[in-house]
Amino acid sequence: MKGWSLGRRLLQYGALALLFHLTSGCDRPAPSPSETRDQPKDAVGKPAKATDAPLVLVFGDSLYAGYGLDQGRGFAPALERALAEGSLPARVINGGVSGDTSAAALARLAFTLDGLPRKPDLVLVGLGGNDMLRGFQPETTRANIDAILTELDRRGIDAMLTGMLAAPNLGADYAASFNALYPALARRHDAPLYPFFLDGVLGRPALMLADGIHPNAQGVRAIVAKVTPLVSRQLQPSNRE
Repeated sequence: MKGWSLGRRLLQYGALALLFHLTSGCDRPAPSPSETRDQPKDAVGKPAKATDAPLVLVFGDSLYAGYGLDQGRGFAPALERALAEGSLPARVINGGVSGDTSAAALARLAFTLDGLPRKPDLVLVGLGGNDMLRGFQPETTRANIDAILTELDRRGIDAMLTGMLAAPNLGADYAASFNALYPALARRHDAPLYPFFLDGVLGRPALMLADGIHPNAQGVRAIVAKVTPLVSRQLQPSNRE
């Protein structure tokens, strides 16, 4: 993220924070453990099948889930297509749930992983936005994401973090604490970090849905163009040994 653009994006983000909080209440609530066993789907919405290709799970909230988009237009299928176009075919499974907090995601993590066809080669973790917009303490969010990454470590699964930024109307102290949790966790777990998932997209109407918060299909493609090189690097055979 460039400093000159980040300040502008944060001001726009703060103005939209209340709207995001209200719209997130319309999202589907996090599923119960029994529902979550059937939650992950592959890029075309069919049960994932075991293949020799790398298996990637994107595990997060509405930004991963493809909120407001037609099937096949969300982050998971777009990432799968981009990897294939880069000569790295991979199966990308959508483990995003709209409205998820870090605590809700932690509660469904084991069921999600156990429901996959095999152990994934990489899990992208994108959480914390709903915690922030609901005013949860950053220490709580950090502890939950830390627990998610610790479980992935325990299972021998590589992880990658995509971060979020606090809305400036929550105050400088809150923002400093919240924004710092992602790089701190990335260092702690030796995980690559994409600092701000909506970088270059937030505040640009042509790349956003009408709610001004979630990316449209074009916005998703812009995000994927930046994230794919990091994912591809992690999936190289030398990094998977």
